[in-house]
Amino acid sequence: MNKYKKVLVAIDSTAEADEVVLVAQNVAEQNDAELYFVTVVQPINYAYSGYESMVAYSGFPEIEAETQKAALANLIGRAEAYGLGKDRVAVLLGRPASLVKDHAETLGADIIVMGSHGRHGLGLLLGSTANGVLHGAPCDVLTVKISE
Repeated sequence: MNKYKKVLVAIDSTAEADEVVLVAQNVAEQNDAELYFVTVVQPINYAYSGYESMVAYSGFPEIEAETQKAALANLIGRAEAYGLGKDRVAVLLGRPASLVKDHAETLGADIIVMGSHGRHGLGLLLGSTANGVLHGAPCDVLTVKISE
């Protein structure tokens, strides 16, 4: 009996994400499981000081929409490179740790695979985010140490 039936890999759009995907793909193959991709785009107001920045520039919604569109195109391309269809990808807008956990629960994932350092690149999904996903995840979590 295979332990994992659905493997959710949480990545961003950097080349470093391929290291995480390769591990997730290996877990999926070993368990004859389905592989799913998710990335989370943080709203611009999370990156800045808060409400004042939203008032100062009304173009943020358009920038966020374009960022999500680019992230989706990247994720679909990456998924297709691994033989997966568009139905296996999700781009979410919000707080990464919460949304990765929520998506795993909604999907019925048995394991979340994500990177383990936050110095650059995968910082969107790492550091405090990895810690946030580990605590309260609805399933197992496998962190992959990213090569430097």
